[in-house]
Amino acid sequence: MSEEKKKAKAYWKENVKYLFLLLAIWFLVSYGAGILFKDALNEIRLGGFRLGFWFAQQGSIYVFVILIFVYVRLMNKLDKKYGYDKDLMADKTKK
Repeated sequence: MSEEKKKAKAYWKENVKYLFLLLAIWFLVSYGAGILFKDALNEIRLGGFRLGFWFAQQGSIYVFVILIFVYVRLMNKLDKKYGYDKDLMADKTKK
C-alpha cells in the first residue's frame, strides 16, 4: 500500500472516530437527558422550565449546533495533521 493510501486510511479512521464520539454525545443528550433522565432533571429549573423538558425541547438542538462547531474545529485540526488543509482545487487547476 502506498504512503498516500495509508495516510488517507488513517485520516478516515480518525474522522469516523470523531463522528461516532460526537453522535454518541448528541444521543446521550437528546435521548438520555430528554427521555431517560427527565424525571431526575425535572427537579432542576432553567428559566422557569423544568430541565428535563428543556433538554427534550431545546437543549438537544443547542447541543447539536455546538457539536457542529466542535466537528468543524476537529476536522480543521485533522486536515492540518494529515496535510489536507491546502486548497485541493487550486492544486488540480495548476496541473
